[in-house]
Amino acid sequence: MRTQPELAFHADRCQRTASCLPVCPTGALATGDDRVNWQRCDACGDCVDACPHGALRMVGRSVGVDDLLDEVSRDRTFYEASGGGVTLSGGEPTLQMPFVAAFSRRCGEEGLRVGLQTCGAFRWEKLSPHLPLFEFLHFDLKVMDPEAHKQATGADNALILANARKLASIGAPVRFRTPVVPGQTDTAENLCALADFLLEIGVDTIHLLRYHAMGEAKLARLADPIHALDLGAGACRPEHLERASGVLRDRGLEVTQ
Repeated sequence: MRTQPELAFHADRCQRTASCLPVCPTGALATGDDRVNWQRCDACGDCVDACPHGALRMVGRSVGVDDLLDEVSRDRTFYEASGGGVTLSGGEPTLQMPFVAAFSRRCGEEGLRVGLQTCGAFRWEKLSPHLPLFEFLHFDLKVMDPEAHKQATGADNALILANARKLASIGAPVRFRTPVVPGQTDTAENLCALADFLLEIGVDTIHLLRYHAMGEAKLARLADPIHALDLGAGACRPEHLERASGVLRDRGLEVTQ
C-alpha cells in the first residue's frame, strides 16, 4: 500500500499531443501504446500541468493537521445535525499513526467526534496509546485461514487476529465487519471460522458489508495495479448477503448489514 502521492494516467483522455513529453525529467512518457513507463516514473507531477486534456493527474496529496482540520470543520453543521463526526478510513490510516493521533486530538479539542476504520494490520504499541481518541473502531475481518489470507493479501493474518483479541479483551468500542466477497469470504468454511473466532474472543455480533467492484476501473490508471477480482456486474448480490447471514446466525452470531 502506497503512502505517497502517485501519478494516474487516464488513457481515454489522452490525445497524444506530446505536450507532456518535454517536461518529464525521467523520460517516462511516450506517444506509443505504452504511454507511461512506470519503472521510470518518479511521480514528480511535472507532467500534470503540461497535459491540456487532464489525462495525467496526481492521486493523493500531502496535508497538514491544521489544513485537514479546516477542511473537515466546514461540515460542522452537518455533524451537529446528524450526531456524526469524522471517520478516518483509507487505505489504511494506521500506516500514518502519528498524524492520525495528532489530527484526532485536534478534532477532540474542537468538539468533533472521531472514528477509525482499519484492516487490523497495525502495531499494537503504536495504536493502543491513542484508543481514547476514537469514539469507535471499525475492524474488518476477511479470510480466516492463514495460508489463504497470505495468498490473497501477501501476508498471513496472525497480527490481525492478535489485535482483534486485544481490542475485545479490553472492551474497546470496536465493531467487527466482513466484506462479503463471493467465492472469497462467503464460503461456509470461512464464515464458520469467522463466527467461531468472534465467539471465542467474546464477540457476538458481526456487520456484513456488500462488496462492489466500482473501484476496479481505476486500477489500470496506476503503476503496478492490483488485479481485479472480475466477479462480474454487481459483485455481491442480495442472495450472497442472505446466505452469509444465515450461516453466521446458525453459528450463533447476531448479524447486521
